[in-house]
Amino acid sequence: MKIFFENLFLRSTGYAYSNLARLFLRLFAGVMFIQFGIRHLINFSSLRYTFPSILSMDSETSLILMICIEVICSLFIMVGFLTRLAVLPPIVAMSIAEYHILHDMLSDTVTYSLSSTQPGYLPLMFIGVFIFFIIAGPGKISLDYFISLFIISRRGKDERDELEEV
Repeated sequence: MKIFFENLFLRSTGYAYSNLARLFLRLFAGVMFIQFGIRHLINFSSLRYTFPSILSMDSETSLILMICIEVICSLFIMVGFLTRLAVLPPIVAMSIAEYHILHDMLSDTVTYSLSSTQPGYLPLMFIGVFIFFIIAGPGKISLDYFISLFIISRRGKDERDELEEV
């Protein structure tokens, strides 16, 4: 029994599935983020007048821009295409969303607080996940990696010489 637990401990701490974990996190974050774009698209007619205007754009233009960011960038993140670039617009969008949430919180109506059930923490969570992708990259189970392998092979080089450990 002791050997079983020792082996279990060694296998649970010694083996890393970082590429699979990055794939899971990309898919999970992409699916969660694309839901906002789909909801905004479905409710476009009612949101186009009430959506917060950002960067001196009117509400409708801001909503269209947000839907494009949420849908297109989510798809790019899920398949791992231009991942480090695809997370930049959502980081900016979520920073603006967090600003609007905090701005509303400081006004008369409290959007969220410690006792509230409103999802005011979501922009910060997405920002954290997207910053992780900037730091860690998409992993080997991504279009970025396969395109990199194709470019390396066209140049006649070896993967180990060109790419760091992914």
